[in-house]
Amino acid sequence: LSLLDDFHSGRISKFNAHVAKYQSMLSERIPSEVHRAEYESFFNRFDPFLQSQILYVLIFVLGCCSWLGWARPLGRAAFALIILSLALHTFGLVSRVYISGRPPVTNLYSSAVFIAWAGVVFAIGLEFYFRNVIAMVAASAMGFLSLLIAHHLAGDGDTMKQLRAVLDTNFWLATHVVCITLGYSSTFLAGVLAISYVLLGVFTEQLTAEKPGRADEDSPAKLLPRMVYAILCFAILFSFVGTVLGGIWADQSWGRFWGWDPKENGAVLIVLWNALILHARWAGIAQRRGIMLLAVFGNVITSWSWFGTNMLGVGLHSYGFMDSALIWLLVFVVSQLVIIAVGNTPLIYWRSFRPADMPAKRADERKNQPIGVVAT
Repeated sequence: LSLLDDFHSGRISKFNAHVAKYQSMLSERIPSEVHRAEYESFFNRFDPFLQSQILYVLIFVLGCCSWLGWARPLGRAAFALIILSLALHTFGLVSRVYISGRPPVTNLYSSAVFIAWAGVVFAIGLEFYFRNVIAMVAASAMGFLSLLIAHHLAGDGDTMKQLRAVLDTNFWLATHVVCITLGYSSTFLAGVLAISYVLLGVFTEQLTAEKPGRADEDSPAKLLPRMVYAILCFAILFSFVGTVLGGIWADQSWGRFWGWDPKENGAVLIVLWNALILHARWAGIAQRRGIMLLAVFGNVITSWSWFGTNMLGVGLHSYGFMDSALIWLLVFVVSQLVIIAVGNTPLIYWRSFRPADMPAKRADERKNQPIGVVAT
């Protein structure tokens, strides 16, 4: 009370003395909590996620420029920066775990941060194995966009709010929630790589195999489907295990393993869609381009499970209810459908697969056209 009286009365010296005394008392009684509060203050000032976001933009630019020239030095610079960005991102995640005393995913904000981190980890593994820069470009785009989503989800900052009673269990947060989020991340990464396949194939000649110093097996046209397949295998593993663990948690919490709750349906949709893609590949029902387009639609399925089910406001998982992102979710879904439509155009219109003599043929056709007739 004396501290508040000094504050309202403007007695600055006495107020500061009381504050120092109060801080000294807290340091003696709960030193760990005081240190954690000081660390949280440093964490908020340092803002590692914002710095990672900036680096992801730079990595994306360097990766794209490496396709135009100076491929090796720009690729190496991008790889060094993505390692640095991942270190900052990991520092931010570990810091949040230390400050909150919880696993890395507890709400929508932290799920977006974790999805960005996991996507970059998976992509670095792909880049280390395939070394074609595409994985780094995809990872930087995914990392930036996921952190941007996290920024807008935290309207009042990263406050690490108190968990609801049903979520107050570190065991299930560290198993079910982390596995499900890894399933989200890997499915999104497969979709982003598939988008790269479509955009590079339609608008550039990067997927063309016949280039000096490049073997046919080294063509991105063959490497990208292999990369997507590898990530999809991780995606179905994590999404399936996470869904089963969620059922066990639901049985312990609500007395039933499965109740066709919207969130549960969204989780199983991801499992079924990834299984559909893999079976289509194994059975030969879909070839490279078909697998890529199916993977792009996986982004729609995952975004619905991640956000769409929370907008319904029904079911036992409605504690994550939100309605402010409906327009952006629809914009994202439409963008994925547009990419699928572009990917369905005949290969003759893809720059990477256009016949080498196509310009000459069109020139001859124009020469043979009668006057007044426009060649199409």
